[in-house]
Amino acid sequence: MKTIIHDLGKEQNAGLLAAADQVICADGRYAPCQGCFRCWTKHPAACAMKDALQESCRVLGMSDDLTVITRNLYGGYSPAVKNLLDRSIGLSTPLSTYRGGQMHHTLRYGRKRSFRVIVYGTFTEAEKRTLQLMAERNAVNLGFRDHSVTFCADEKEAGGQA
Repeated sequence: MKTIIHDLGKEQNAGLLAAADQVICADGRYAPCQGCFRCWTKHPAACAMKDALQESCRVLGMSDDLTVITRNLYGGYSPAVKNLLDRSIGLSTPLSTYRGGQMHHTLRYGRKRSFRVIVYGTFTEAEKRTLQLMAERNAVNLGFRDHSVTFCADEKEAGGQA
């Protein structure tokens, strides 16, 4: 399954659905992660907060390919996309294991294929390096085998890259 997470606005969902099985618009209309860890312990992979992101861990867990389309914010994801990714901690378990010679949480859904980040806006070279490192580390933590980062000038170009 291919999933796209984006902050382009809900009006872009229909166009993005042509390129993916599941589209999640990071519109910022949900609460941030409370750090309660109930998605790890009491309700595996389901957020305790009853909003649009309650089942997002399960959707992302079933995705073999995940594409994140985000505005650049000082070398990071937009706040709405970052919030959504924070709420996906239930993709792993509280247990730890070694992956690639490093300690990581055990994956609840196993390994996946590709993690793509498409970033739009203006960038400094330092911001590009930060985004590339963040995408690499997110791919490892979320269990993806491959990752890539594409830099775009604007939202329209970013949406077309999906």
